[in-house]
Amino acid sequence: MKQNIVKIEVEGSTVEEAIKKALAQLKVPRDKVQIKVISEEEKGLFGMPGARPAKVRVSLKETA
Repeated sequence: MKQNIVKIEVEGSTVEEAIKKALAQLKVPRDKVQIKVISEEEKGLFGMPGARPAKVRVSLKETA
């Protein structure tokens, strides 16, 4: 039987913020997911945030 794997991509001002948003959306603890960083945030001019947000792909770990 094939199980549907839930994957979401989330952006945030930092990688950690994006991960927290994804965990909140999936309503699961961090140890139940696999996290892949797609892109890290890039600072704007003079180190200001917001030039490019961090992006992560979070998927639920398969359970036996």
